[in-house]
Amino acid sequence: MAAPKVAIPTREFLKNKRKALVVLITALGIVLLAGLATGMWFYRAGHVALPQLDGRIEVAGLIARVTVTRDGHGVPTIVAASMEALFFAQGYVTAQDRLWQMDMSRRFAGGEMAEVLGSDWVKHDVEQRTLSLRARAERSADELSQRDRSYMDAYAQGVNAFIKSHRNRLPLEFRALRYAPRAWTSADSLVIAANMVKELNHAAAAAALRREKVTERIGAELASDLYTNVSWRDHPPGDGAQGDVASAAKAASRSALDGAAKSRTLSKQADRERWQEGAAKSGALSQLWPIQTTDPGQIQLGSNNWVISGAHTYSGKPLLSNDPHLGHQLPGVWYETHLRSGNFDVVGVSLPGVPAIILGHNQRIAWGFTNVEATVEDVFVEEFNASGQYRTPDGWRQPDHKREVIQVRGGSNVAVDVVITRHGPIISGLFPGEKRQLALQWTLYTPGALYSPFFDLDAAQNWAEVRKALSNWVAPGQNVVYADVDGHIGYQATGKFPIRAGDGSLPASGSDNMHEWTGFIPFEQLPSVFDPPSGILATANGRITPDGYPHSISVEWGAPYRTERIYKVLQAGKKFRPEDMLALQMDVHSEFDRFCAEHFVYALDHVKRLSEQARRARDMMRDWDGQMRADSAAAAIEVLAQRELFRMLLEAKLGPVPADDKNENATVSWKTYDWSMWPVWMENVLLHQPKRWLPPGYNNYDDLLATAVERVVGGSSAEDLASWRWGQISPVEIQHPLFGWIPILKRWTGPGLNEQSGHGSLTVKAAGLHFGASERSTEDLSNLDNSTLNIVLGQSGNLFSPYYLDQWPAWYEGKTFAVPFSAEAVQAARTHELVLEPAK
Repeated sequence: MAAPKVAIPTREFLKNKRKALVVLITALGIVLLAGLATGMWFYRAGHVALPQLDGRIEVAGLIARVTVTRDGHGVPTIVAASMEALFFAQGYVTAQDRLWQMDMSRRFAGGEMAEVLGSDWVKHDVEQRTLSLRARAERSADELSQRDRSYMDAYAQGVNAFIKSHRNRLPLEFRALRYAPRAWTSADSLVIAANMVKELNHAAAAAALRREKVTERIGAELASDLYTNVSWRDHPPGDGAQGDVASAAKAASRSALDGAAKSRTLSKQADRERWQEGAAKSGALSQLWPIQTTDPGQIQLGSNNWVISGAHTYSGKPLLSNDPHLGHQLPGVWYETHLRSGNFDVVGVSLPGVPAIILGHNQRIAWGFTNVEATVEDVFVEEFNASGQYRTPDGWRQPDHKREVIQVRGGSNVAVDVVITRHGPIISGLFPGEKRQLALQWTLYTPGALYSPFFDLDAAQNWAEVRKALSNWVAPGQNVVYADVDGHIGYQATGKFPIRAGDGSLPASGSDNMHEWTGFIPFEQLPSVFDPPSGILATANGRITPDGYPHSISVEWGAPYRTERIYKVLQAGKKFRPEDMLALQMDVHSEFDRFCAEHFVYALDHVKRLSEQARRARDMMRDWDGQMRADSAAAAIEVLAQRELFRMLLEAKLGPVPADDKNENATVSWKTYDWSMWPVWMENVLLHQPKRWLPPGYNNYDDLLATAVERVVGGSSAEDLASWRWGQISPVEIQHPLFGWIPILKRWTGPGLNEQSGHGSLTVKAAGLHFGASERSTEDLSNLDNSTLNIVLGQSGNLFSPYYLDQWPAWYEGKTFAVPFSAEAVQAARTHELVLEPAK
């Protein structure tokens, strides 16, 4: 056999191979050098933008010397000789840490995002321009009192002083996007405030259109069931003022109803089977559908606040707690600040871009907010003729037109014609498929709507001064709890709530005057309580009006379960410390989910031919305590079954889910509709089991509930169920809005995706994929230095700052920090001290 021939490379081949290798090495070197250069630029640009925290700075425009002392978390205490200098310094110092957030906040609010981020943001900008938030803010700037104008202008001048002196050291995001911020104005602060009004009080219009479609599909009777707005679990703040007899009667009623519901569940506990715990862990949850987008409990924002008198505390003085639930963002919603000038001495959280303290305490009083969930918008169906006029009771009228031009980076400008009737702007274009001309009437459009009570609230010294400061507040309507160092506690509903024929729950004709607003509920008639006999006041977005209240404030309160849980814990008869308040803020017991689990167990006990998986799920739910812990398999099973039941009930009435969820005109879908009181509707259905809600093909609710469980667990083995984790289904995700989506950066620019305990707005610890407690605070009126506060992430928006994510571990794990307040405590906590001096 001949030896195989060996190919011998020619000299030309070797030469070409060397050239190719040189080219490859050169290319790799260029890529490496480019990456290294980019990394060095990124590092240098980030560090150059870090603010000066120590020493002295001469600041143009500052009228008097200011001292800025920061503690170990970068929280500034700003001390100034005059109020104008104080708010100037607040603007400057906030810009040191949050300038890019401030600029994006005013752009987001005013509809100017496409100018720097491109065409993907045009739809958003059209919405903001149509709603006229910037126009409303500019008008409100002209309505400011002389004092408020001086404070707002001082804040703006402080921001501008920082911008002007740092043109070459702007935050990294400005440099990455290649643009610079324009000068700050008082209207910029007000448009940010206007957007907060939108976030908290702009739901009724869309809800009215959804309710209209649902009612047309299912009829008035079922719609009345669906949109219930009361519950036997409600606990209006005024109930605590009615005394022990009323409270005892209500407690007895609740106990009887609760007992009736549970008796069915527990009747066959002796029959339950015992199964050995599974050993295999297959990660079955990853194979389920993307639940986060279909859970009605994930869509509701909310807040908690409560105050207890000294009768319930170890110190003998009140404790006041607050944890507003808002959408997560990075940097976070709030910026901690301590402001001091003479007798003006207040600490808490501020809204970046807006002067003063929003939530916190001064040397004598403390306060906290939750959203009222008020119906302060009405949708009017306007009739237009061929000439572009709309009908009024006095004849045809020409609407106003406002031309808006949206600048689009890398694209053509977009012109928007905002048409405005006597009721407000035409918003039909914001609802795809809507053919009618819909006008929006909103309290935001009333004179004085952006009046800020916070300059006066921050300075208030007693209950009377607090109520005076709040009496002219228009929006967003808030539930305010109060405490003072003298031991008093109180509650006050705030905001302007329309008086009208009807309640604003459905669109109304704009051609007549049958549904016009005739005024606002007088402040003196809003729910208010001072020093109730119970010594406990709490709100969590639920109903605040007692039975027989003469006015309609909301057609869609928040579900009552958080409020009920808070009262249950606070009425336990023990003495509380501040750490007990934090424990309650982290409480993850869900009475609603436990209620549903009991009904699933009862149903599974009473049907034949259960699968092995369903029997295992039944036993896990039977032993479950209702705690929505991240590691709970029972919680995962119950919620998935509950969501399947939700789907089965509504799909039978509203039609099948469209094949294309993005096609909003395809079919009325159960996914399309959400409302705050859906758990109360479901509780009523499970409690009373009306035949009108039983889907076709089912003879009883036991079969229906058992089928829901079977559908959820059918794809897994009985052993696999033990590996299910609620935290995998309901995580929390916080990413940097610009850098968080770049793979090489996302791991260290934000906390990312993490499992968490809690369930939507059904547990005191509200928890969703993109929302939760934006801060947790407890004010100790026996010793204000013992008050605690922590925000979600950190004070700084600069990812190279030590204060960028330093508070995240505490927020995530349920820990907190003392807030130094007295001069002695501030000095003891001092980590940095900066002196701002007027430029010579």
